[in-house]
Amino acid sequence: MVDRHQLVGVGDVRTLLNDGEDRSSLCTSGIVAVSLVKGDDLKAALRRRGPDSLGANVVCLHTNISNDKREDFSVVKSFLHGEGTECEGGIHGELLFIGATLQLRGLSPVAQPLTDALQNVLVYNGEIFGGIYVSSHSNDTEILMENLGRCCSCFSHEGTGSSCASLGGQESVPELLSRARGPWALIYWQDSSNTLWFGRDAFGRRSLLVHWPTSHDSRFLLSSVSPTSIQQSHDLDDESGKFGVNFWEELPCGIYSVSIYPHKDHGYLIGEVKKHDWTDSELRKLMTWERTAIEPNPASLNSMPVEASQKVLMALKESVMRRSSSNRIFQVLNERAVAVPVGVLFSGGLDSMIISALLHECMSSEYEIDLLNVSFDGEMAPDRISAREGLKELQRIGPSRRWNLVEIDADLNNIPTETKHVMTLISPAKTYMDLNIGIALWLAAEGNGWLHDSSYAGNKRIRYKSMSRILLVGSGADEQCAGYGRHRTKFRNASWQGLHEEMKLDIQRIWKRNLGRDDRCIADNAKEARFPFLDEDVIRTLLDIPLWEIANLNLPSGTGDKMILREVARLLGLQSAAELPKRAIQFGSRIARESNKVNFGSNRAANQASAGSVTFHTPTM
Repeated sequence: MVDRHQLVGVGDVRTLLNDGEDRSSLCTSGIVAVSLVKGDDLKAALRRRGPDSLGANVVCLHTNISNDKREDFSVVKSFLHGEGTECEGGIHGELLFIGATLQLRGLSPVAQPLTDALQNVLVYNGEIFGGIYVSSHSNDTEILMENLGRCCSCFSHEGTGSSCASLGGQESVPELLSRARGPWALIYWQDSSNTLWFGRDAFGRRSLLVHWPTSHDSRFLLSSVSPTSIQQSHDLDDESGKFGVNFWEELPCGIYSVSIYPHKDHGYLIGEVKKHDWTDSELRKLMTWERTAIEPNPASLNSMPVEASQKVLMALKESVMRRSSSNRIFQVLNERAVAVPVGVLFSGGLDSMIISALLHECMSSEYEIDLLNVSFDGEMAPDRISAREGLKELQRIGPSRRWNLVEIDADLNNIPTETKHVMTLISPAKTYMDLNIGIALWLAAEGNGWLHDSSYAGNKRIRYKSMSRILLVGSGADEQCAGYGRHRTKFRNASWQGLHEEMKLDIQRIWKRNLGRDDRCIADNAKEARFPFLDEDVIRTLLDIPLWEIANLNLPSGTGDKMILREVARLLGLQSAAELPKRAIQFGSRIARESNKVNFGSNRAANQASAGSVTFHTPTM
């Protein structure tokens, strides 16, 4: 598991809890014989995400018989700092925590897993931007560990409307995590209750994969990424022949616990799995995604949302500030990374232009900004053309800033090894569309390209590799502001209520369709993706605005879709960007076209086969 604030990569919680066909109850009686995930491969995958440190802790769980008649059992624990020493005793379970660190906050180095004097263990991948106080010089992982250590260990008040805190006692783990603002995934051993807590934030902005015990690998595994030793689908021998096995699942957003206790008759360790409710009322409102007004009256469609766009602009600016403030960025010993601490995944489109302009307003002009642009068709790709035009517009509004347009050129035929690697990263996703998006994101995040400088005759290009450890990404803008073609189709067929329901569906499934995959592909380059449009305050601000001020799909494409963001762009002085149509990365970079040629022979054949939804075959690594 991993910490991401400071670390990247929620690493592997390897819990040897066997025979767990029913997910509500896992039990263990010894060491598993089958292992489809290799520990060294998992560590290597995590180390790519978190190059600053790699650590491991083991918690051994034993049953203790209190009398000769085996009438009473208790759980006895021992703690091993580091891996390599086997747990002793006959009946036991083992919890292995692995943490790889990409440190981005605090003044002093922090390595994971974290342990405290109470024998609690934490691996964490996230950013606390609010809800829990973290000073500008503190490390949020350490602050979270301190707060978790003060949590009570009871579940008795859940579902009753009261809590330990409301009764004058301690806060529970679900209560603490419910008020945290920002992206996170974590695994936490609470020693006082013999409970393993795990989960990811309400919108799934950080990856966390789960493998539930099966007859082929009876361990319970949690990891932020799949190692290369396991693919999404495997052919395994069975008495009846070959069959496919889906090893990993995206863990649905939420807070979970596994309470471990001995079987009352046999002493085997039982792990009882439970999903807990979010306790913060404001967070629950965001999750239900209910808007204040959906159906307009005719007069309301004739005005531009000027006042509303100013509110969105302020919320977005605060969001970018939270994600780029220099006192929140751990100063690594790398001059280039210090000079360019934050970059933008940049197509030159509406969303990335807004993020770039706001980043310029939020960050001192002494810092450069890397704009990372990927193309599979050289200068002819639509995203390359719009990126160069966008650079000119940014230079016009920010002439004192050094803008680095990093042009990353790729050819699918020349990157077979990278393609296989990305197939592992996007697992459990397995369609060509996921693969195309994953490759584009992975190459962009790698940042290895050419620096475009139009001041030279012939537009001279200089070899350049971005060292920015933080990358701002525009995810969530289309889902919240009706940017997809399917939104226009739904509006045409079911009017405003249909559009609202489609947008609600998109935001409630973004964790499964987009964010886990995107986090894994970007973090594999030791970079952290941050999503300004998915800030809790931005989501709330957009929901407080009538739907017809967010988008009016009676108007043409490039005007009515994402109408509120087009007005935000105009307020920022981005007149050209405000008129750009929506273009997905797989089309703007032209990777979809090249993929269609390689895998289907032509675009026409790919379209006939509905190539985007076709499942690819995973090659042997």
